[in-house]
Amino acid sequence: MTKVTMTVNGKAVSGTVEGRTLLTSFLREDLHLTGTHVGCDTSQCGACVVHVNGKAVKSCTMFAIEADGAEVSTIEGQANEDGSLNAIQAAFQEHHGLQCGFCTPGMVMTAASLLKENPKPTVDEVRNHLEGNLCRCTGYHNIIKAIMAASGQDVSAIAAE
Repeated sequence: MTKVTMTVNGKAVSGTVEGRTLLTSFLREDLHLTGTHVGCDTSQCGACVVHVNGKAVKSCTMFAIEADGAEVSTIEGQANEDGSLNAIQAAFQEHHGLQCGFCTPGMVMTAASLLKENPKPTVDEVRNHLEGNLCRCTGYHNIIKAIMAASGQDVSAIAAE
């Protein structure tokens, strides 16, 4: 067993983990942050995306001990300080970028990473950035629309495909 310490959503946390404990498991089981979803266990779906030291990572591919000393941000840390939805979350709600909601945390975290790197992406750039995230419900149109809206761009001309 190994002790890990990290900052998660701005709060210092620690725990004792086995070397094989995935970051996803540590977040969900030890810290009870269940917004990070486990969808495939093979890094294919993106439901487990979190930010580690500012970079989007699939937390099912990272051991908790690899995040020792890191800054980790999960979907639970994305809301505004007053608890209201941030711009990306609000855009997903307004533009129906979610249906069952299972992929939504990973999509929001991936979108946040994109908008941090590229505040005004094109539709093609959004599509390319979402390549590692799977959604079985929405067909991606409204997710793309939501991300474009969160970037402050006009979405009225985005045609359904």
